Amino acid sequence: MAMTKDNIEELIKQSIPDAKVTIEDLRGDGDHYSAIVVSKSFDGKSMIQQHKMVYESLKGKMGNELHALELKTKSE
Repeated sequence: MAMTKDNIEELIKQSIPDAKVTIEDLRGDGDHYSAIVVSKSFDGKSMIQQHKMVYESLKGKMGNELHALELKTKSE
């Protein structure tokens, strides 16, 4: 079952409350998304650590309900 943009944003904001999240459905299929996540909690963290925080917020849905997520993160 595919995820909606709102589902993805909600999961990210539950784990990273101050995050500003922009999500785009790349193919219109509910399976391939692009996300830009901006948060102060990324300060001092490497890009790998930032991406890990976002993927952990998806609670195992990446690779299951969510097939592909093009991710960009930055600190505020």
